[in-house]
Amino acid sequence: MAFTRATGKHRRASRSARTTRTLAGIATLAASGVVASVASPALAATDESAPHETGLQQAVVVGDELAVRIEAQADAQQATAEANAARAKAEAEAVRLAEVAKKKAEKKAEEERAAKVRAAREAERKRLNTFVAPVTGSYVSTGYKASSGLWSSGSHTGIDFHAASGTPVHAVGSGTIVEAGWGGAYGNNIVIRMNDGTYTQYGHLSSIGVTVGQAVTPGQQIALSGNTGNTTGPHLHFEARTGPDYGSDIDPIAYLRAHGVTV
Repeated sequence: MAFTRATGKHRRASRSARTTRTLAGIATLAASGVVASVASPALAATDESAPHETGLQQAVVVGDELAVRIEAQADAQQATAEANAARAKAEAEAVRLAEVAKKKAEKKAEEERAAKVRAAREAERKRLNTFVAPVTGSYVSTGYKASSGLWSSGSHTGIDFHAASGTPVHAVGSGTIVEAGWGGAYGNNIVIRMNDGTYTQYGHLSSIGVTVGQAVTPGQQIALSGNTGNTTGPHLHFEARTGPDYGSDIDPIAYLRAHGVTV
């Protein structure tokens, strides 16, 4: 009878070594009756073709084939274990890469949010530091220091913007209202302490929309133009000052232009 060589990556032991181990195993198996039950068919078949072979030889063959099957099963189990280990390693790596990608995405999103916040703050800072004309789309009808007997000082302490009664009047920049009410010759008037420490005044108003202590921002509507006080017709009287009171006036056109307003 031909003896076959085991397959797989593990090289089998020599025939003499395997036979020795097999005989030792058979002795044990014989005690439990396993060899007899396994080997009987093979002995019956071999008795006809090779009567010179003994029962012990048949038992060796059966034991050898059993060893081959056990070895093949062990190889299969090892291959399965290695495949499972490789799969577990791949899954762990996939989880790690996913976590890395998640952290990168979160960091990018946080950086984008921070950039938007910075941009918004910068835009607000610029807006609050921006100056605008007190009346939109108007023009100066009477200049600064114009001479006339209409004014007690003999000259104009501000500039007049052409404006019909009821025209919106805006704060030229950011500041705090320090006066809002009747101002004698100025009629209804508003004085704002600007954030840069200067003051602006708005006179001859038909109505006032702010109160003392209120903070205002550039372009915020604070009143409506009118014809109150000492005036020959509706318009807005605008002054720039170094202090809150009459007599501290400075050139309002130069003041507005210095703050980027085209007048």
